[in-house]
Amino acid sequence: MANREIISLRELQDKIKSSVEGALPGKIWIRAETGEVNFHSTGHCYIDLIDKEEGGAVRAKIRAVIWASSFRIIRPYFETTTGRSLERGLSILVNAMVQYSALYGLSLVIYDIDPSYTIGEQELKRQQTIAKLKEEGMFGVNLSIPIEPLPRNIAVISSETAAGYRDFMKHLHENDYGFVLNTTLFTSPMQGEGAPAGIIAAMELVAKELERFDLLIIIRGGGAAQDLICFDNYELALNIAQFPLPVITGIGHDHDIHIADMVAHTSVKTPTAAAVFVLDLFIAQDQQLISITRRVFLSLQGRIDKELSKTERIKDKIVSVIAARFREEEYRANLNEKRVLAASPLLILERGFSIIFREGKRVSTVLELKKGQEISLLMKDGKVNCNIKSIQNE
Repeated sequence: MANREIISLRELQDKIKSSVEGALPGKIWIRAETGEVNFHSTGHCYIDLIDKEEGGAVRAKIRAVIWASSFRIIRPYFETTTGRSLERGLSILVNAMVQYSALYGLSLVIYDIDPSYTIGEQELKRQQTIAKLKEEGMFGVNLSIPIEPLPRNIAVISSETAAGYRDFMKHLHENDYGFVLNTTLFTSPMQGEGAPAGIIAAMELVAKELERFDLLIIIRGGGAAQDLICFDNYELALNIAQFPLPVITGIGHDHDIHIADMVAHTSVKTPTAAAVFVLDLFIAQDQQLISITRRVFLSLQGRIDKELSKTERIKDKIVSVIAARFREEEYRANLNEKRVLAASPLLILERGFSIIFREGKRVSTVLELKKGQEISLLMKDGKVNCNIKSIQNE
């Protein structure tokens, strides 16, 4: 009993603290995955850091803290750079110091987090390129150039042997609507380190014949994500943004949007979708023309109906005037007929009178006659020839 070394719990903790902190006296970089993340009302951040085996089982775990004074700086930088909040399930690289407390045990105090580790170096470079282009005001520049209503002459940048280019040409030129378009290919490598410079060189060739074209389309079929990194190139994006024609990108990506897509006038998913985009412009104009034609037809039909109605009213008025005039003339004719008939000698004969003729002329007075002359008496039912024997005159 007398030979046993007995120490207090506090002395034990002090020895552990001395050993641990002595072995790791300064700040070190540690890679881990985030477990629980808690934001305290005081501004501190408490994180569980874990290390997993390939199967997913946790093989190491430690508590860590970011004091409020450090977290005020670390948090906005991390979220702005990665585009994500500090949360469970992130792979992070922290700069921390090992700390051992007699009450709380082993923990880490985090002084910095490297966001590039979380997003990867390539993504970090991409984010920096986007930020630079935004700062230079390149977003929306190409979009401000209006697309011609009927862009018939199209410059295409692609690889001549690419399946995506063949799909684009087939869909565009063998369309079901009979639209005729002119395309000119400017070849370029579409992946690898030389792709950005090759595409820019092709764009310069298009620019030399600018008056020939209405639109520039850059197309590439699908591929591995690494093959499409060239479309995040700063110089390529800058040239697309500042190009004097509207630029349509049809890069065969499923999920990611590349910087070339962001600064282009319009971005579509695939080369075939680029052809559909162009055809839709023609379909829209065709529909508009049909709509205008229909409106003109309806307007003309309405005008014709109005004029026909007006003509019918005029015709009815003319017919009415003519009918009234005809009735008036008919009345006058009947009146004249009655007057003529009333003055007709035949009416006198009908009443028993006779008319005297001498040598074919009507005799109206006895002074025209002499004894012995031949005269004719016209009666209603015949003529009588007479010889004058005597004449009595009042």
